[in-house]
Amino acid sequence: MQGKAGVQQKALYTGNSVKSMHVSVEASLKKLRTSYIDILYVHWWDWETSVEEVMNGLHTLVQQGKVLYLGISDTPAWLVSQANQYARDHGKTPFVIYQGMWNVMDRSFERDIIPMCKAHGMAIAPWGVLAGGKLRTDEEEERRAQSGEKGRVMMDPEWKRNDNERAMSAALEKVAKEVGAKHITAVAIAYVMQKTPYVFPIIGGRKVEHLQANLEALEIILAPKHIQYIESVIPFDPAFPTTMIGDGSGYNFLMNSAAYFEKQPSVRAILPDSS
Repeated sequence: MQGKAGVQQKALYTGNSVKSMHVSVEASLKKLRTSYIDILYVHWWDWETSVEEVMNGLHTLVQQGKVLYLGISDTPAWLVSQANQYARDHGKTPFVIYQGMWNVMDRSFERDIIPMCKAHGMAIAPWGVLAGGKLRTDEEEERRAQSGEKGRVMMDPEWKRNDNERAMSAALEKVAKEVGAKHITAVAIAYVMQKTPYVFPIIGGRKVEHLQANLEALEIILAPKHIQYIESVIPFDPAFPTTMIGDGSGYNFLMNSAAYFEKQPSVRAILPDSS
């Protein structure tokens, strides 16, 4: 929609209203030259449109055959839970996959998002898995300094690593040597893929060798000691109430003070074939 000369007005393309959904989906179908979209993401929560309107509008698109599955990204866990519960209570289509930032440097994703995905049976598509390209060896950093190849600076104009990024890179390099990996980025990818089930990381790359290095993540297995070592580099606070009652992976002290309990294993991530 064009208003005054030189002033672009795109209100109909902004937000999560039914009107915005209609305009966006119809435009995407035309550009993609297809009759349906496999996964339609609500890119972020606009804090204006109600849960009811969002889920009713999305369900209509599914009923029309224009969308097969629904995803959501960059939205608080409590809102996604509320939306999915509304969908199930009213016979609507729920979200089946969540997209958000998660990497070895920033694990805040693990506080509420991952538990929510487990509870609702949702897959996870993390972005920023390689921390914006800041996970690299000292050798690679020196090579870039000499060649002038800085890499991505879109989100952060400073291309060099800070102290935490250097410490994490060194830890990933140590683990890579122990598991027989050639690239530390493969270890960073394997971390998110093997930490919880149904993880499909979104990874960018500018070169063919980047793709080849990333694919190495499908061939390595991180032992619990490797996971623990990686997580020890940068302190992480799971926050209350997890710090008090745990995350459900085991019984907390309140339960164990009453009796002995044997915890049944939960669904785990699929690991590469070690044979």
